[in-house]
Amino acid sequence: MSACDNAEEHALAQAILSAAEQGDVEAQALLGQILLDGRGITRDEALAFTWFGIAARQGHAMARNMLGRCHEHGWGCPVDLPAAARCYRLAADQGLDWGLYNLANLLATGRGVTRDERAAFELYRRAAGQGHAKSMNLLGRCYEEGLGTPADPVAAYHWYRRSAEAGDFRGQFSLAGVLLAQGRFDEAVTWLERALEHGNLNFLRSARQSLRQVPDARLAGLVLAYHRRAAELGDSSDRQALDALSA
Repeated sequence: MSACDNAEEHALAQAILSAAEQGDVEAQALLGQILLDGRGITRDEALAFTWFGIAARQGHAMARNMLGRCHEHGWGCPVDLPAAARCYRLAADQGLDWGLYNLANLLATGRGVTRDERAAFELYRRAAGQGHAKSMNLLGRCYEEGLGTPADPVAAYHWYRRSAEAGDFRGQFSLAGVLLAQGRFDEAVTWLERALEHGNLNFLRSARQSLRQVPDARLAGLVLAYHRRAAELGDSSDRQALDALSA
């Protein structure tokens, strides 16, 4: 990033800070985000948590969701999964797609709440209906595995494709898995390449293992590519995994 870009980001951050201090709830929520990201301002998770809380108490849906994220991941506060669930529920009750998605994730796994696959399915369905790509992928998984709803391979394929086309790398990987099972190798490779391009480190680590379990020698190049990308983004363990594959 150039010095000019840095100066512009800093000026914007100062303007947001000024508006937040004057009580603008949108600016308060945005200030929390830029503090969390360190964009134009020194990164400060504790202060981000404070500003999300200020905006959340005024009913700002995304601030409530982000306050939940802080509680879930320990950003600026101790990890508190029940508190995260309460924040997500408030955001979900306002119809926020991210609130619906994040609450569904807790319900699906029983973290901080009683596990309820049916409730998680319904929340994913609502968020997917709003065009939330990550929820589309997990809705597809619910249909594929019969989680909270009867298994429906046709519906699973439909939602995986919608997620993939909306740009979610996990949805792209899920769709590729279905296509491989159907013998549609070339189509599957296209989606695997797209997922590789945009996937984060946690995804790459999981995906490289899944690909190694597919009994198709034609995937060897992609398995190597996933390992290489993880090694670029990751730590010594990822480089060791690449070395072991290449040996």
